[in-house]
Amino acid sequence: MSATQDPVITSIPDRLFLDLKSAIFDGRIPVGSKLSEPELAREYEVSRGALREAIARLEACRLVIRKNNLGTRVVSLNQQQLIEIYHVREALEGMAARQAAIAITEQELQDLEHLLDQHANDIEEEVNHAYFQKEGDLDFHYSIVKASHNGFLFDLLCNDLYQLLRLYRYQFGMRSKRAVRAYDEHCNIVDAIKRRDGEMAEHMMRAHIRASRENVERMLVGKTQNIA
Repeated sequence: MSATQDPVITSIPDRLFLDLKSAIFDGRIPVGSKLSEPELAREYEVSRGALREAIARLEACRLVIRKNNLGTRVVSLNQQQLIEIYHVREALEGMAARQAAIAITEQELQDLEHLLDQHANDIEEEVNHAYFQKEGDLDFHYSIVKASHNGFLFDLLCNDLYQLLRLYRYQFGMRSKRAVRAYDEHCNIVDAIKRRDGEMAEHMMRAHIRASRENVERMLVGKTQNIA
């Protein structure tokens, strides 16, 4: 399952969780807005119990925050928080790449290489080379973390940080010109994993995340200057 794929819907709270998450990502429920249980229950035609279960899952993903006497609101990410996410990713994903070099199965390795082939085609077809902007980038990182076979890393990254990163990308629409370079860096990481070189895989992954962070920092400076 990729970073953009959602689990099989088996219940009303499952469906509602996915619907609300999509609404947050595409801005129909804006960042910082308060979630009204009566209004949402009427809009989605669900019980308050099902709604509360879905909201609890959003809270577990850190997409909403609940405060006593203030209700539940969609998180508002600022630029500093985004940079902090990248710092945490650099450390944790470096560790995941090192472990993936040891634990990855042959089938997972084949799937990873196939994913890179798909991404290469996507970059060729995309006029603006929006690979970094789309979820293909997160699909790759998701696959590396999954291949580490470390459940704690998976929860921290795939069920937490990646959700926040997706929210920032959807809400702020940051486009990058790093598509081709990022793809090449992905290929180098996979090559190290394929050679079972954990130390090099970690080094390459940390350098890749660091380069992405530095690029985002430059973009943020540019946005600030354009506003000023």
